[in-house]
Amino acid sequence: MDILFIGVGGQGVLFASELMARAAMINGLDVKKSEVHGMAQRGGSVVSGVRFGQKVYSPTIETANVICSLELIETLRIINYLKPGGKVFVNNQRIIPMTAFIGDVPYPDDPVQMAKEFSNNIALVNALDIAKDSGNPRIINVVMLGAASTVIDFSEKIWQEAIESIGKFVEINKKAFFAGRRLVKEI
Repeated sequence: MDILFIGVGGQGVLFASELMARAAMINGLDVKKSEVHGMAQRGGSVVSGVRFGQKVYSPTIETANVICSLELIETLRIINYLKPGGKVFVNNQRIIPMTAFIGDVPYPDDPVQMAKEFSNNIALVNALDIAKDSGNPRIINVVMLGAASTVIDFSEKIWQEAIESIGKFVEINKKAFFAGRRLVKEI
């Protein structure tokens, strides 16, 4: 299983991918992880890939079963990596990059519609509202992982253990994760 996480610096892409990797390890699988976060501190793109299975030889993801995007336009940067039949989970949040803010490059009016040229298997999640309801607007990453977890065959116990293994903000992360999971299951 190959999963790509994408967002901008400060959204918690690396934390979400770390939780994913831990869940896979707790489930007894071999896991490899990779990260690209060059300009993250300046609001640039952050990408993290998690591969897991019985035996994984390389962290390199050529095509992904799942894409978990924490920002609308970032989805467009990575959607071409989606495998046929793969699933995309997109946070319905715009974080305007500096190039669009100063007017050099326009921010697309409807990034989700543009992404649908590659796949119709897209779940749009209002993770910010769910994160606020869970107690902290900064935990959209955990909400989005909860949404993406609906297509990963791990028990809820495995996910709970992964969240508990981090040791920080355990209860609020559990609340956010399971709220994201419930939302997608209800849809």
